[in-house]
Amino acid sequence: MKGRKAAVTALDGALSKAPPPPKWLPAHGKAEWRRVVPQLVSSRKIAEHELGTVEAYCLAVANMRQAEAIVADQGPTYVSPTGELKRHPATMLVKEAVEASRRLAAELGLTPASRGKNSGGAIGNDDADGLGDI
Repeated sequence: MKGRKAAVTALDGALSKAPPPPKWLPAHGKAEWRRVVPQLVSSRKIAEHELGTVEAYCLAVANMRQAEAIVADQGPTYVSPTGELKRHPATMLVKEAVEASRRLAAELGLTPASRGKNSGGAIGNDDADGLGDI
């Protein structure tokens, strides 16, 4: 019998319980993990094989916060040994970490614009691509 597939209520392979953050993550990374992973798990949008992307996202957030703390403490500029006013190197670290965290957040469906686009979870049962379980 042909027809539409039944609505998928849970993605194949989606995690049902939030794993603890990796021990190697810095403190801000662990805090971000604890903030976003339960949300991804409850919406059934993350599978175990996708946790590396979450780790990278959390590390980018931690790096951003660490670099921003340096800029807040030392300022966005410094005077070089030759007397020139230069941009503090940590400002570039902030910029790179912000860009990485935004890109990874979008991949994970954590931004308002990407939230509806991310079906996440695992391979199969995707009616949107017209291929289903192939």
